[in-house]
Amino acid sequence: MPGASRTKQHPHDDAPDTAADFERLARLPEGPERHALRDDLVRAWLPMAERIAVRFRGRGEALEDLYQVAAVGLVKAVDHYDPERGAAFEAYAVPTVTGEIKRHFRDHLWALHVPRRVQDLRNRVRTASRELSATVPGRAPTVAEIASCAHLSESEVRTGMEALDCFSALSLDAELPRADGYALTDTVGGIDPGFDLIVDRTAVGPCLRALPERERTILYLRFYGGMTQSRIASQLGISQMHVSRLLSTCCARIREELDEESSRLADAC
Repeated sequence: MPGASRTKQHPHDDAPDTAADFERLARLPEGPERHALRDDLVRAWLPMAERIAVRFRGRGEALEDLYQVAAVGLVKAVDHYDPERGAAFEAYAVPTVTGEIKRHFRDHLWALHVPRRVQDLRNRVRTASRELSATVPGRAPTVAEIASCAHLSESEVRTGMEALDCFSALSLDAELPRADGYALTDTVGGIDPGFDLIVDRTAVGPCLRALPERERTILYLRFYGGMTQSRIASQLGISQMHVSRLLSTCCARIREELDEESSRLADAC
């Protein structure tokens, strides 16, 4: 494999010396020879990428999947590395591969979408909490202690602590503790059907105000008070049949006026 000889100038024992190969890659035009050299470089640096992936195991993703993500980051590093900038490839590839893995966690494994800043706060709070737990056994570290250790404000610490529970979500079908069979979904409210009536009641307001007082009273008792026609008739001292006729007449009149108003608005538009 081209450039596969080992050198002690790299901090890792398995880091290949590929400086000459990258310079050659930069000069080659697109074609089979360039593609073959590119593939050789990727294979040569693959152990480093896999070593970076191992650092992220145990966080909810299979190690084989992490290897694949790291390989994607390595390919990007090989494609975009410019040897003329003077930096060694390893100095460019390590943050590129690490960033690819972190993006994978951020974009695919968080149950809730959390801004990158909040995720960074979460990681700093978690690291500080672990360090403090070793020095103050027997109790959880306070917000002030975490803030001092992580060099954050107490408000930032609280934000990071809230994000600790965003990595995974609880199913709505999960049973609530000490709730005798009730699931989390039973605590979720529904849409109030009364909201759908707001626009309708506002629209009929002018029509209702134009009606005689008795008709307004009948409509109010029936649709706002929820009274039956028989109870309305008894309260007003008229027959139930008369109440029924008045309701039908008033509703037809209001419906006609609303249709006319809708037509006027449509013509104006």
